[in-house]
Amino acid sequence: MRLLHTSDWHLGRAFHRVNMLGAQAEFIGHLVSTVRERGVDAVVVSGDVYDRAVPPLAAIELFDEALHRLADLGVPTVMISGNHDSARRLGVGAGLIGRAGIHLRTEPAACGTPVVLADDFGDVAFYGLPYLEPALVKAEFKVAKARHQTVLAAAMERVRADLATRARGTRSVVLAHAFVSGGEASDSERDITVGGVAAVPAGVFDGVDYVALGHLHGCQAITERVRYSGSPLPYSFSEAVHRKTMWLVDLDADGSVTAERVDCPVPRALARLRGTLDDLLADPELTRHEEAWIEATLTDAVRPADPMARLTERFPHTLSLAFDPERAPDDPAVSYARRLAGRSDQEIAEDFVAHVRGAGPDPRERGVLRDAFDAVRVDETLREVAR
Repeated sequence: MRLLHTSDWHLGRAFHRVNMLGAQAEFIGHLVSTVRERGVDAVVVSGDVYDRAVPPLAAIELFDEALHRLADLGVPTVMISGNHDSARRLGVGAGLIGRAGIHLRTEPAACGTPVVLADDFGDVAFYGLPYLEPALVKAEFKVAKARHQTVLAAAMERVRADLATRARGTRSVVLAHAFVSGGEASDSERDITVGGVAAVPAGVFDGVDYVALGHLHGCQAITERVRYSGSPLPYSFSEAVHRKTMWLVDLDADGSVTAERVDCPVPRALARLRGTLDDLLADPELTRHEEAWIEATLTDAVRPADPMARLTERFPHTLSLAFDPERAPDDPAVSYARRLAGRSDQEIAEDFVAHVRGAGPDPRERGVLRDAFDAVRVDETLREVAR
């Protein structure tokens, strides 16, 4: 069976101030063409279909168009909700849509109920594990601690239990939206840290033939059987080094996997430039970036006059401009933002405690801070979904 694995469409999301809806529509067209031209038997979409719980109307219309085009192909599609989606909204009409071969899996309770497709060699069971917010699904999975690993492990126990009841030789595919250890993150994924831990080990998914992951925006293979497709479009300059692709996966009769990357159309290249303004404007090596979307970081000791206007004369698609004068890290003039770069909310809070008290928090106090941050994040999730 040939699968096309994609995820993280983020319909409705912009790239800085650039509306990406046209590029997202072009990707949908490319997806449909790939399915038709490469003999795809099933499409899997591993979450974050939308960029937020209440997406704009134009994004909903594009999703509706995508559903119709996929259904017209007669190729089954399995989709799950991600941490950016409202599972309840995305799942509206799932039963009716399923009759057209588009299978939406947004209910945590249904993790162990697969979509079963068949090829010449027998059945393939597709298990959809939507994003499992630990605090919200703890009771459903009857786990003692609201942690990503415990709820995913409980969901996979249901998968393996169902798989054990099926005919010998039944192959299995799991769709999941999670941060798996070994994955490389970028700046554009929403933090899903719980209890100070965001990642789960790949071993949680042992026992199935292929795991189609979503959440991380870079295409990558954690193992031969556990892969992220990545987002089809860039959503931050941290993705400038990404090659945007989907996975074309062949699942053989014995469950073995071979995979090929299929490139996605990207509207414009990304480039991150750093240096003094004069150097950026004069360097001939930068000619290749003149039509790219640009993030420019100026290192001039003194902020130059009209930097954006001067930059856009050479780089008309400059979208982000930052200033980072070359100074020693202990220089008092180093910006607050630079001092905090790369630090988590928990680390910043612990540093603040150390600053005002003269000593950092003890283990019990770190736990209090961690629980407070978890509570705020869960509350924000509930508020967004309830809108």
